[in-house]
Amino acid sequence: MPTLAANATRMPRSGIRAVMDVAWTIPDVIGLHVGEPSFVTPDHVLDGARLALDRHETRYVPNAGILPLREAIAAKVATHNGITASPGQVVVSAGGMQALYLALAASVSRGDEVLVPDPGWPNFAMAVQLLQARPVRYPLRPENGFQPDPADLDRLVTARTRAMIVNSPSNPLGTVLTPAHAEALCRFADAYDLWLISDECYDAITFDVPHVSPAAWDEAGRVLSCFSFSKTYAMTGMRVGYLVAPPKVAAVTSIMQEPLLSCVNAPAQRAALAALSGGGDFVELMRRTYQERRDKAAALLDEAGIGYHLPHGAFYLWLDVRDRCGGDVTDWALRLLNAEHVAVAPGTAFGPAGAGWARVCLATKDAALLEGLRRLVEFRD
Repeated sequence: MPTLAANATRMPRSGIRAVMDVAWTIPDVIGLHVGEPSFVTPDHVLDGARLALDRHETRYVPNAGILPLREAIAAKVATHNGITASPGQVVVSAGGMQALYLALAASVSRGDEVLVPDPGWPNFAMAVQLLQARPVRYPLRPENGFQPDPADLDRLVTARTRAMIVNSPSNPLGTVLTPAHAEALCRFADAYDLWLISDECYDAITFDVPHVSPAAWDEAGRVLSCFSFSKTYAMTGMRVGYLVAPPKVAAVTSIMQEPLLSCVNAPAQRAALAALSGGGDFVELMRRTYQERRDKAAALLDEAGIGYHLPHGAFYLWLDVRDRCGGDVTDWALRLLNAEHVAVAPGTAFGPAGAGWARVCLATKDAALLEGLRRLVEFRD
């Protein structure tokens, strides 16, 4: 039997799966470990897909996506993200993850280095390794509000550094870049001639502060912005995202779609178009609900004396369990799961800097979220 590719076999499995695999075997688990909206997909979005099916729109469409959707996306990013882009700069992808993969595949080669956040979504490092590049973790520290520190970044750049990934609002931290940080990251990328790949999957979900897109400060055509419909419109299974990139990058990534997936399925694209065409009340209701859950969870934890990082975006709470986990947060999470039937994501699933922390998903409905946190507070083994 031929050997498998080394870059495939050495790619680590997501640490969240260690909890998920056990959670599936336990009845009545309160799941606070998976980031999926508790809301159902809005009717107007489903109607967009139904109409496409009724019209038999089930054939191939352009690699970059249907023109009406790309036009609507270009209008959306101009209004909501401060990004001036033509429809030709938009490439529709199979979810935000594929937009990120497109951006990486177009910008890094074998042996290149990519700066990735720590703590950060594990798929960043996984995708970089799959492309035979090397992820280099840059720390996000509690004392800095989990914002990138230019001094840390400077120390990590080498002759092989090709790109940097930023994520705002952050999964797992819930941090949101300030305008000053976003501009500073663009200038950092300018100084070292790097691609800046910006994951903005949760751009519609912020609390108390506005979302800012680094591309609004892009002066050299080096920011590749990745977005998703999944979390904003509860469309996780429909798999529609998009990449907004400078014209030359968009042209290349559009061609890359052909061997990767040809095109995103037409009914899902029509659903995404319907999502952008209406449903503002749904997005605001969802955002407000997550903020209310955040505040209820914070009040419970404050009363219990458990530390956490208050999120200003996305729908996660970064929980400080350093005085509870005994050094191995994954083992602690599994003990919590078996004893209390509460599943949380261990912080080390998001990088070494996550040691002693756990991610709690606020997308879970109120009653389950608060009951799960009560059990966590009371858990002592």
